[in-house]
Amino acid sequence: MTDFRKEVAARISEIEANSEFRKSAADFLRQSIGPKYSYNYFWMDRPIIQYPQDIVAMQEIIWATRPDLIIETGIAHGGSLIMSASILALLDMSDAIEAGTTFDPRAPRRKVLGVDIDIRAHNREAIEAHPMSSRIHMIQGSSIERNVVERVRDFAKPFERVLVCLDSNHTHDHVLAELEAYAPLTTKDSYCVVFDTVIEDLPEEAYPDRPWGKGNNPKTAVWKYLESHPEFEIDRSIDRKLMITVAPDGFLRRK
Repeated sequence: MTDFRKEVAARISEIEANSEFRKSAADFLRQSIGPKYSYNYFWMDRPIIQYPQDIVAMQEIIWATRPDLIIETGIAHGGSLIMSASILALLDMSDAIEAGTTFDPRAPRRKVLGVDIDIRAHNREAIEAHPMSSRIHMIQGSSIERNVVERVRDFAKPFERVLVCLDSNHTHDHVLAELEAYAPLTTKDSYCVVFDTVIEDLPEEAYPDRPWGKGNNPKTAVWKYLESHPEFEIDRSIDRKLMITVAPDGFLRRK
């Protein structure tokens, strides 16, 4: 560990002990839901619908784990797919520079696989027209339907390092089914990231028009899944560093 990383670890410990800071962060997150704060950001010109802190966290995770496949459920406008693809491109570039080799960016080895029950035509067109599109493959269908799960598993077979991100339907049953289907594809020392676990920590009225809420959300699904899957652990060091995240208890590292 470098001296600077030791300083970071010390600062994070101080932040964790700072109750006023923790309260301010929780208040900000709660107040930001109604105004749809996370809907205001783009990655390479595609709406990403994520908090800046979580965007940075994913960059750090991808760089540290160096996956050759990222599986994402939930596509929306495609910003997250584009972000994942672009960071994989940076990994390829870094590998080539270090090895003194070249690579064809139109035929990449590292890939992103996105799954969504409804890929809107205009979003698909924008994603397919994007410079990062050669890295992206999309499957339309419910992420928990058997044929979709089988297609994802077949797609993942040739890859050696797999990172999984779950961000579609946020009900307990759906996320638990996604975890059962896709978390096992996560390779050792990589992550299965479950987004919107924060729903459990928000007021009941935060999502009046949605089927999820307190007691029925991604966090309750994570807790249930971990009861019978000791091969995963919650990496709370990420929560502690971010302070503002939609995925508390959602960064699951495979041991």
